[in-house]
Formats: sequence, structure tokens, C-alpha cells
Amino acid sequence: MQDTPSVESLYIHWPFCTSKCYYCDFVALEQHADFQDAYHDILMKEIVTYASSLTSKPAIKTIFIGGGTPSLYPPEKLQALFDLLRTSFDLSVTTEITLEANPADVTEDRADAWELAGINRISCGVQVLDDTVLQKLNRRQRIVDVQKAASILPKYFSNISMDLIIGLPGVSNATWTKTIETICAWPVQHVSIYFLTVHEKTPLYYKVAKGDLVLPDENALLDQYEKTVAYVTGKGFMQYEISNFANPGFTSTHNIGYWNRCPYKGFGIGAASFDGTRRTVNDKNLTRYLDNGQHGTFTPLEQESLTPLQVTLERVMLSLRQANGMLLHDMVYCVGTEREKTLLASLAELEQAGLLRIENNRVKLTLRGMILENEVVLRLI
Repeated sequence: MQDTPSVESLYIHWPFCTSKCYYCDFVALEQHADFQDAYHDILMKEIVTYASSLTSKPAIKTIFIGGGTPSLYPPEKLQALFDLLRTSFDLSVTTEITLEANPADVTEDRADAWELAGINRISCGVQVLDDTVLQKLNRRQRIVDVQKAASILPKYFSNISMDLIIGLPGVSNATWTKTIETICAWPVQHVSIYFLTVHEKTPLYYKVAKGDLVLPDENALLDQYEKTVAYVTGKGFMQYEISNFANPGFTSTHNIGYWNRCPYKGFGIGAASFDGTRRTVNDKNLTRYLDNGQHGTFTPLEQESLTPLQVTLERVMLSLRQANGMLLHDMVYCVGTEREKTLLASLAELEQAGLLRIENNRVKLTLRGMILENEVVLRLI
């Protein structure tokens, strides 16, 4: 047996989808519903195998069920999953249990089952309120589904996030404005607004390359983002990270754990784990995961011990993602005192360019700097 690690959060991956969105780069499987029962059984076995290897139960602060489409998790099996989690881990200090949901899956019965299982936060994937755009991206929900979800979820949950994607092809300024205004008028406590990323080898990548879909240019995206932030914060949501806005007391504890590099354990295909110095990733192939799991073998497909440079990059990048930024002293310490003069010169140049500002000895990105965060961090490191 191994000593109990300082794991604070759990991530559980449910990979099954009715259809896969063209922009998706996650481990998501469409037309694989026949494998759900077998996958659930092996997922449970992976949890038991891990928990039985520990000398005591880790105290878990947050749990996140992602995918895929976790709102398709059969309710009776989801309940069994949480029964197992309660016997395998100490959940007495758990404050946040999130389920990602497609609005098309939200019903009174499902919402009731989710609440009964112990879920207390829903992350609802809206993306944009435009049926034509969603259809072109193979996204299966429609505006009417989102409206229905917005009417059902508040009956069962007091912590609801509506998740949007800015920069989707074909979205007019008028449509985006209406989407933001509509979402902020609903009884939700959190809004996530992610920038569209075009991942290689996804259908979206090929459609953009062929010219079938056209992305907005950088200046238009910056203007739209600035106006969006101004509107959302004007409605009382606090921006605490590049893409995340919350009412007081409703920031995502689970995601903050990621940004602060806290240890977490992931279960399921493609799930990542982090112990503070080493990152591992489970096998992303469903057949191998099931076959190996039958024999009780859950060896990670990828293992990486982070180099000092990688640790520095992560600390700076993840700190600057957050609205509170990073203490200048901590940044100098991360980069190394021998590079202090170079760092300060880079900070001055980036501040002059309007990409960051230094307030009370904290380095913070401007709105433009948030969009160009990767470039800013590389300049600093």
C-alpha cells in the first residue's frame, strides 16, 4: 500500500456523446452507447483499485464529472458511482460537485436524480444562442433546449454555470450580444466564456482550412471580448479568470485548484492526474482501457515529471490567467534572480504595449493581454 497522497480533487470522465461537436478535442465517443455498461463497471473498478492502494481516505474538496456528455450518464449508475465515492474517499469536506450537462439532456427527472446523487453544481454547455451556427458545428441542442434547461435547473440547484464560446464562426455581433444579455438575465450564478480553439485534426480545423467556415479576425474578437466583459461585470458578475465570471461566493473551487496547481486524481479514459510534480494521463483508447481494466491494470498511458522550466511556465501562466495576477516577487523567484533585469525589462515593454499592468506589486494582464496570454508568458520566460 502507498501513503495517502495529498489529493484534493477528483475528476471523472464520461466519454459518451450522441454526436461529437466539430470543435471538440476531448476524449469523446459518439455512437458507442453499447459500451456504457462495461465502461461504468471498469471505471468503478479503477476507483476501487486506487482507493484500496491507500493507507487512508484522502479528504476531497471538489469533484468534477466531465466528458464527453456526463448528462447522459444513466441515473442509477451515477448513483452507484457516488455511493462508491463516499465509501472510498472522505467527502465530509467536499463543498463542490459539478456535472457538465448538455441542455438537451436536462429534464425534471434527471435534475432530481443529479441532486439526489449529491451533485450541487451544474455546468451547462450553451455555447451560443443560434440554432444555425450550432447545427453547422454538429452541436445537438437548440435554443428551446437551453430555455427549458434554464427553467428546470434552478428548481434543483443554486449553483449553475452557463458556458459560452466566443469566436465561433458565423456568429454576428447582434446574436452574440443577445446571447450574453439573455444568459445574464437568467437565474445563474456563474458564466464561463471560453475562446474558441481550433485544434488540429478536428472537423472544424479542416472546415476552416477549406474555407467552409470563417473565423473572426483578432481585432474583431478583442472588441467583442472587451464589450462582453464590460456587460457581464456590469450585471454583477466578478471576473476572476480570463474566461470565468461569478456572483460573490460562486467561483469554481475545482477550477481554481487547477490554476493553483493543487493535486488531483482523474478516473476514466484520457483522464489526467497531478501530484504536484508529476502528471499522468490514462489510456485514451476505449478498447485498451476496458481490456486492461478487466485484468486490474490501470497503468497510465503517459507519465511526465515536470522540468524546472515547465514548472516555471505553468506557475506564471496559470497565475496570470487569474484576475488577481501574480506577485512580482514570486515571478522573479520563479524565473530566477539572475534573470531579474531581463524580466523587468520585458515587463516594462509589455506594460507599454498595453498587455499587462503592475499594481501593488502584482502583475496583471489587461483584457488584450488575456487574449494574447501565451505570447505574453513566452516573452516573460
